[in-house]
Amino acid sequence: MSRIISYSTADKSHAIGFLGAAGHFTAEQERLAGIMRERAWAAQAEVDEQDLGWGLTVPEALEHLLAGHASSTAPAAGEAYADAMQIVIDRNSSDSLELAVYSKPATFFDALGRELLRVGVSADLLPGGFIMGGLPAEFPFRLPRPSHAMENFGFWPLEKTKPAADAYRAVQDQLDGNFTYEVEQLIQKLDFEHEGWAERQGIDSYTQDTIFFSITG
Repeated sequence: MSRIISYSTADKSHAIGFLGAAGHFTAEQERLAGIMRERAWAAQAEVDEQDLGWGLTVPEALEHLLAGHASSTAPAAGEAYADAMQIVIDRNSSDSLELAVYSKPATFFDALGRELLRVGVSADLLPGGFIMGGLPAEFPFRLPRPSHAMENFGFWPLEKTKPAADAYRAVQDQLDGNFTYEVEQLIQKLDFEHEGWAERQGIDSYTQDTIFFSITG
């Protein structure tokens, strides 16, 4: 089954600000939480159509996150929490864009990481580490792993998009040809996000600082 990797940009603190804040929402958070709840019911309808039976509904999972925990022990709670967390991120971020589609993203990024290391890219700039590395450490709790045992999320600070793109660009002509197209696409997207972020520095209303990656399918 193919898995889709998409991404959006956000102020990390805005997403974190909803986790555990139920009962203490600002008026704007209350409005957005209402939209999240509607989206959670729509997501659950899709789950029900597929008869997946996770043991925890997406609306229930969302309420857990808003209450500040992800403590369900249901057999497939990880799937419900992942859907709910995506709803929280989506409601606090820019429109989502597609990065790539892979049948086995973990396998691909492991191989790409080894290739980038071979040509001298620093381990802390390997794309698999941030595209599939999970949620930021500042998030107040960890989500149970989904049944496929692979992270559904990743993140990368916008201020680091240029260093990563520059590192990949510097070794492009040394890469195995099997990776050149994907690396070029990644460079283009990181450059685009850096340019947008850099242009908006100094604008008080612009506070986005993070790219959030999502792996679905």
